[in-house]
Amino acid sequence: MNKLLIACLGTSLLMSTAALAKDDRLKFSIDNVLKSDKAKNVLYDVPLYFADQAHAKPERKLVGMTTSQKTNAFNKSDQEACEWAFLSAIKALQAKAQQEGMNAVVNITSNYKHDNFASTTEFECGSGNIIAGVALKADIAKLP
Repeated sequence: MNKLLIACLGTSLLMSTAALAKDDRLKFSIDNVLKSDKAKNVLYDVPLYFADQAHAKPERKLVGMTTSQKTNAFNKSDQEACEWAFLSAIKALQAKAQQEGMNAVVNITSNYKHDNFASTTEFECGSGNIIAGVALKADIAKLP
């Protein structure tokens, strides 16, 4: 009888914890993050072009670069955690561009859980109780 009671209590605890788990998809302003002091201190000097923003015709281009960056969301607001994850993802794409001899990151779109979200004004972030994450897909290019 005690084993049955313990099993039932354990199952109830697991189910209630799962019910409290958070997995929100949020959207935040690209411009606000890129104009922040955090961005100025963290990002490289590699131009960024989101979704279908106009840019010069590339001399060379590598397509389909992806990055998925996560950050600890504990004791942070959703926005703060998502902005850090976004900056980490952008920095990873900029670093890849530099490594490949390119000078721009173009066609940047959100790709959280492989669902494409293209916007020139917003990025998408997955926010949980403990972790926040941003996945981006982009091309790296050599612009004239």
